[in-house]
Amino acid sequence: MATLDAIGRRESFGLNWDPSHMVWQDIDPAGFLVDFADRIFHVDCKDTKRNTGNGRNGRLGSHLPWGDPRRGWDFVSTGRGDVPWEACFRVLNSIGYDGPISIEWEDAGMDRLRGAPESLRYVREQLFDPPEAAFDAAFSS
Repeated sequence: MATLDAIGRRESFGLNWDPSHMVWQDIDPAGFLVDFADRIFHVDCKDTKRNTGNGRNGRLGSHLPWGDPRRGWDFVSTGRGDVPWEACFRVLNSIGYDGPISIEWEDAGMDRLRGAPESLRYVREQLFDPPEAAFDAAFSS
């Protein structure tokens, strides 16, 4: 919020929402959408898988190369990581987001000719329109 205050809450200042970095930093991607609903100008679908539950891998990637199993997290094909995509798309619907949605594919452990189309299919399956009326509207008449 300090950044918004520093720029006088200028309307033209928007965000490219990329949840992949939020996951390894333990930031709730869906909660971020709620907090910055009027600032989401672009949705970038990229996923991250954490690998820190074994007591050996720390949160930071250090200087280990992408795809190294000793890393604490790595980018993976969208839908194969820890981003709660359904919750995020539900929030995007609830805040009225109707801007672009893109795939940023990065997965050091998978061939791009398989991973990129798989990610696109996954995101398309997750997208749905918000309801036109409240689910219980039929009971009011």
